[in-house]
Amino acid sequence: MNKWFNRRTANALVALIAVLALSGGFISNQASAQDEVTLTMSAWDVATTPYWQAVIDAYEAEHPNVTIELIDVPSADYQDTMNIRLSGGDDTDIITVKDIPGYSAMLTRGQIVPLNDYIDADGVDLSAYSGAADELTYEGSIYALPFRSDIWILYYNKDVFDAAGLDYPTNDMTWDEFDALARQLTSGSGADKIYGAHFHVWRSAVQLGTVQDGLNTIISDDYSFMAPMYNMVTSMQKDGIIMDYGELRAGNIHYSGVFENGQIAMLPMGSWFIGTLVAAQADGVFDFNWGVASYPHPEGVEAGTTAGTLTSLAINEQSDNKDAAWDFIKFYTGEEGAKVLAGTGNLPAVRTPEILEIFASKDGVPAEAIDALQTTTVRLELPMHPQVGEVEQILNEEHELIMTNSLSVEEGLAETTSRISEVLQ
Repeated sequence: MNKWFNRRTANALVALIAVLALSGGFISNQASAQDEVTLTMSAWDVATTPYWQAVIDAYEAEHPNVTIELIDVPSADYQDTMNIRLSGGDDTDIITVKDIPGYSAMLTRGQIVPLNDYIDADGVDLSAYSGAADELTYEGSIYALPFRSDIWILYYNKDVFDAAGLDYPTNDMTWDEFDALARQLTSGSGADKIYGAHFHVWRSAVQLGTVQDGLNTIISDDYSFMAPMYNMVTSMQKDGIIMDYGELRAGNIHYSGVFENGQIAMLPMGSWFIGTLVAAQADGVFDFNWGVASYPHPEGVEAGTTAGTLTSLAINEQSDNKDAAWDFIKFYTGEEGAKVLAGTGNLPAVRTPEILEIFASKDGVPAEAIDALQTTTVRLELPMHPQVGEVEQILNEEHELIMTNSLSVEEGLAETTSRISEVLQ
């Protein structure tokens, strides 16, 4: 009887200890999951880009123990600033990857961590990104996930068109037709002048129109293919159809300001600007009618052919909160984050029918947006390449020399070809 009792007691004690251990482990893990965590995240143009905080608010609502702090870096200096900060050991947890050159630089320097193990552990379906994840895969590893997959479209001021008695742009307009239309829309002088079009200071504002035919990419050994587009834009600048590049640079003038002020009739720009305009109009920043159309295309190229960019999130190698950072990235780049992005009028990288319906139903989004956003072909702004950062630096420098008339189009493109050929060799 005593042996039976001792054995029974011993078994019960073992079971009790096991239960307590499991319970204690659960309580410990639960407490750990609820620990207060503050994550930092790099971003740009926070004041004029509503989706940054919108997605953060949605995540924090589901994770009250987590606080996300945005670190606002000027858009024009973003990559240079992040290069310096990361090289100096900056420990910002979540790094927003603005473009392919920045991505290439950070992963080759070991500044961001591969996400393969996280993706496999959580069963993230990369096919949801419609091929965008493939563009971010380098030597079998992926170091960032996209949350936005933007395309270039055309914005226009309907009131300016109405005043001029001209039809709105169609979704099948060539660059030659765009040039002719911009000249018809230009009017007035001084503070009352209306410019027929606007090209922002980014090199991509001009150069993306040169790769739509698919015959060339931004990384090339001969840049003479860019001449027709540069000739058109520099001629428009000379004739006062668009604002002067040098003045835009010197005044650090943002494209959103000149469009919202009603100073320009047409603006080629990325789809991310839809959300900015919707928010600005809702806040009473401007009150004119505006619309969107497909990106203009070269003669002989199919309508709906445009250029696209990826914006992604990565984990800093120096972060002390890598697991928490991953959980936020998984939310931001997944369907939950995509729904919030769509609700702010921005096109997410994940585009299910439900998400697109959310985007289309957003108050303030022009009715023609869904048709304008239909694409036949999307060319990447920059392909992955070991020297892509050096190539883009040269492209930026020569673009500025051409646009400020320091070099002719022919001289600038010849110099571009010579310099980049040396880099690629």
